[in-house]
Order: sequence, then structure tokens, then C-alpha cells
Amino acid sequence: MPGKRDPLDFVLWQPSAPDEPSWDSPWGRGRPGWHIECSAMSTTYLGNRFEIHGGGADLAFPHHESEIAQSEGASGERPFVAWWMHAGMLSYQAEKMSKSLGNLVLVRDLLRTYSGDAIRHYIVSHHYRRELDFDEAELEASAVEALRLRQACMLAELAEPTATTAADPQALHPVVAEHRARFLAALDEDLDTPAALPELHALAALATATDERRLRIDAGWMVRELGARILGLRLATVPSLREIGEAVPA
Repeated sequence: MPGKRDPLDFVLWQPSAPDEPSWDSPWGRGRPGWHIECSAMSTTYLGNRFEIHGGGADLAFPHHESEIAQSEGASGERPFVAWWMHAGMLSYQAEKMSKSLGNLVLVRDLLRTYSGDAIRHYIVSHHYRRELDFDEAELEASAVEALRLRQACMLAELAEPTATTAADPQALHPVVAEHRARFLAALDEDLDTPAALPELHALAALATATDERRLRIDAGWMVRELGARILGLRLATVPSLREIGEAVPA
């Protein structure tokens, strides 16, 4: 492309095609390059420096590297972003999901069979930075696990409808406090949800199996506290007939 000083330079401004939006500029009528669009949006709404920037792992280079170079070059401030969070790509049968390949698995289609909690549980059972190869057998297992978490919440609510763990975590049963600490420590390690999730299920097991009333109540309410408030599970206490069917072995 004309105007480059080096073949490796990326485009800041380029002539626009007849059917594309365009603006007048000192370099002629045109439009921003791909990378500068993101710098313009982020600095407009978040300032020259901000904490977290996300995106797919496929954007780390060249897009995000170019975004850093031009943003820091324009503002003179660094770092442009404190933490970069690059999500792994989604694949199906070892091929990247794409519209062109016709192998997309859509959430709206999954919701015809599975609950939102089942889908979210399946996703957080994998680390966000790693590639996820969609596996419906794993999703079916997550549907059962999500229902077990919901049952733990239901038992705690039936035993102590007004109890809450959020107000005073220091008053928790020591066993529950230990699982809570390990859950939070896992999330402190780059949102390691696969390491945090077993702690949630250990609490659910305590809520449904232990004979100690205080331990059972604290564990069940902590499942809701960590599962709903942090992981975003709904954990409604009344499961649907479809979800009950998912938990019953064939």
C-alpha cells in the first residue's frame, strides 16, 4: 500500500472503497485503519490508560500489538493496558468454528435442550485462555453437575430461609471457610475457574450429605454466594422438569 515507510508498517488511514464510510482528512478522503479504530474507541471512553483489555487469542498479534504501539505513541503514556486477557478459540471436532465451515454451535440452539446454568458450568470448567473443543458429552455432564449445585442451594434455603453468608464470612464454619479460601485463591491465579469449580462441588456435597446442621447450611449458602455472585450461575431453587430429567440416569 502506498505511503508506508516500511513493509511491516500497519495502516493508520486508508482510501475507502465507494461503498464504505469515508471522511475528509489531510491525506485525502478515506477511513481509519483497523487497528486505529480500536485505539480511538478505547481512549475516547476509557482514557489513555486502563486496567483490562480483552479479546480472542487470534488478536494478540498483530492487532493488539499495533494498538499498543499507536496508543502509547500518540499519548506518550505507558502502559496502555495493565492486563491483557486473551480468550482461547472455540472449535468443533478439532476445527475452528466458523460460519464458512458451517460448524457453528449456537447458544440459542443449545438452550432448546440445556439450561443456561448447564452451558455456563460447561464453559467455566475450562480455562478461558485455552482452546475449547466443543463436546456435547461434557455439556451433558455439566447439566447434571449444575443441577446438583442447585439442589444444594435448595436444601440450605429450606433449612434456613433467611440465612446468608455474605454479611459475615468470618463466622463461617471452618470447613466452609477453607473451601471458600481455595475457591478465591484459584480465581486469583488468572481466573482459574477449572481449579475453583471443584471447591464449589465439594461445598455442594457437604450441603447434601453432612449431618451437621450448621455445616450443611453454611455450605449450601456458600454454593449460592460463589456460584451465583461470582461465576454467574442462576441457581434457581426450583428446577424445571427438563433439568430434573437431565439428572435422572437413563
